[in-house]
Amino acid sequence: MTDLAELIAVLDAAYPPRLAESWDSVGLVCGDPAQQVTKVVFAVDATAAVIDEAIGWGAQALVVHHPLLLRGVDTVAADTPKGALLHRLIRSGCALFSAHTNADSADPGVSDALAAAVGLTVTGPLDPKPIASVDKWVIQVPQTHTASLMSALFTAGAGSIGDYREAAWYTTGTGQFLPIAGANPAIGAIGTVETVAEDAVEVVAPPTSRLAVLAALRAAHPYEEPAYHVTERVPLPSSRGIGRIGELAQPETLREFTARVGVGLPRTVWGVRAAGDPERVIERVAVCGGAGDSYLDRAIRAGVDAYLTSDLRHHPVDEHLRRGGPALIDAAHWATEFPWCGQAEQFVNAALPSVRTRVCALRTDPWTVSG
Repeated sequence: MTDLAELIAVLDAAYPPRLAESWDSVGLVCGDPAQQVTKVVFAVDATAAVIDEAIGWGAQALVVHHPLLLRGVDTVAADTPKGALLHRLIRSGCALFSAHTNADSADPGVSDALAAAVGLTVTGPLDPKPIASVDKWVIQVPQTHTASLMSALFTAGAGSIGDYREAAWYTTGTGQFLPIAGANPAIGAIGTVETVAEDAVEVVAPPTSRLAVLAALRAAHPYEEPAYHVTERVPLPSSRGIGRIGELAQPETLREFTARVGVGLPRTVWGVRAAGDPERVIERVAVCGGAGDSYLDRAIRAGVDAYLTSDLRHHPVDEHLRRGGPALIDAAHWATEFPWCGQAEQFVNAALPSVRTRVCALRTDPWTVSG
């Protein structure tokens, strides 16, 4: 049997919570991690209709992209709109879990699913999430104190690499030093060259831990003047980040590519619209699931032919086109993120084959009528 904690572990591995933006709210909203899970539903939004479907199907977990409680709340009373939904889920034994901006930045993530839906081969992120800078410490220590030194460094915050802890590299060599007048050597004597069997211990640590690591080093090291060296790795781009850049197998006009998007994404009242010369040739495309007008400058710098996203507004689009930016394709917010549901379902199916899953096909796009 599979429990909720196992499901969460799979989702967190696919969409690491550390990738979420600081303002976001991701993860388990309600539910008991020890609860058994046999059925899981995936959706973009936790609306009343979606929750009805999940409960009606007997699901023990509903996994959504948009957090139900993203904005600050001070009550989840049953007589409030969102509180009523949470009470229904809890009473029905159905957990609620969200993967939002962490799913946007993951590799693969929301925009990878969007790119695949419209026939693009992804070449990289639109706005790469840099690999954080990190310090590398190299410390020479007598072999008799290697273990105690590493323990102190780990306690101070060193030795963490992704999901691994207490990571270190050490090699054996011979240390040499000559204590002079005024020294108080732990090993050797004033005026005599001393050689000691030492280890060169290498660990990484975040720059914010420098003072703590240095204090731990000095406290655990037997020498009066420990030999150490610190270098900082520059932030590096990664395959993770917001949006994706991809290429079409064959060039198309903007008119043809817009039609392609209309076929590849689920239909909505909002539809799909484009801004730019209908006959412009499109081959290299940037995409961003959800609201992406804050990345218009990125799309220009990327040198793409078109940018597909949602929630575009009149004035930013007008200014963008005046600047000679790429053509723009605007689809419904929900439609650009819906392909992610199938992606998340595939992760769970691969890791937890005994769990039954389904993607909720209800259209939770709020627009219902077109003129």
